[in-house]
Amino acid sequence: MTRRVGWYVHHHGRGHLTRMLAIAPHLPLEVVCFSSLAAPSELPANVSWVELARDDDPAPTLPADDPTAGGLLHWAPLGHGGHRSRLAVIAAAVATGGVGAFVVDVSAEVTLFVRLLGVPVVIITQPGERVDEPHRLAFAAARRIIAPWPGEIYAPPHLSALGDRVAFVGGISRFAGRVPSGPRSRDGAVVLLGGGGGARVAPSDIADAERATARTWHVLGAGGAGWIADPWDALATASVVVSWSGQNAVADLAAAAAPAVIIPQERPFSEQRATALALARAGLAVAVDEWPDAERWPELLAEATELGDAWGAWRTDGAAERAAAVILAATSPGGRA
Repeated sequence: MTRRVGWYVHHHGRGHLTRMLAIAPHLPLEVVCFSSLAAPSELPANVSWVELARDDDPAPTLPADDPTAGGLLHWAPLGHGGHRSRLAVIAAAVATGGVGAFVVDVSAEVTLFVRLLGVPVVIITQPGERVDEPHRLAFAAARRIIAPWPGEIYAPPHLSALGDRVAFVGGISRFAGRVPSGPRSRDGAVVLLGGGGGARVAPSDIADAERATARTWHVLGAGGAGWIADPWDALATASVVVSWSGQNAVADLAAAAAPAVIIPQERPFSEQRATALALARAGLAVAVDEWPDAERWPELLAEATELGDAWGAWRTDGAAERAAAVILAATSPGGRA
């Protein structure tokens, strides 16, 4: 009988971790997470954590040739003890039994490895042109693929081709259903929500934008500045939010119904650019290709304010529960929700 769900959490940024924390409480099973991130200070009662060795810090004495196996994989460094240890730890956990399914967010290699161990895999995918051979193999090996956005707004051909194996569950936000603590100001402060993983914006760029708009800008996270664990009040009351277009940031904007200017950052497979384009086409947010010149900011803020609230189309309400239902169904024969 299924007792546990395994869950691989990628270490880049905080988005993969935040997504797990939103979904796991809705699973009526134990969840065992595997990640090279250190264990978070607080976990849901049904979640435990196994820290994995890193495999992206090879010593100069180790062979570094062909870590992609000729393009078949994204990263499998030869002769690396950390890489070997990671997979051995996952295999040992699966061998103890009771793992009914394994969620992978994200790794083509872990997807293939766990499937070879005979465990059904649920992938949480991301936007962008993920049509390379490692992604193709991972999608083929997975029982289900969770796309954490609405398919009505963005359904790339490589996912549409997979039919009902893909579940477009809507944007998964930790703030879904939360009530604003106060009214939104129409011409007040601007919040810059900068996510992890690096960004191309300097403090001088932000200062120029602040002068051009004659508004106060509160910076949350860009370049490590002003990071707070719970930005809900800032998002829910700011007149406009300027944000990168990572999946968790966009879902949080939708939950807060925030007028937004979206600036995609460079990420693999054009992930953020694909999201920004979809948001702009749907009229959910204003999107620009890069940080604008200072004189453009008054017009952009006004345009974002005039869009109105169409964020309901991102379907954040119930998205975490829908994702949990897909995962739970994958633990049973047939595996369809």
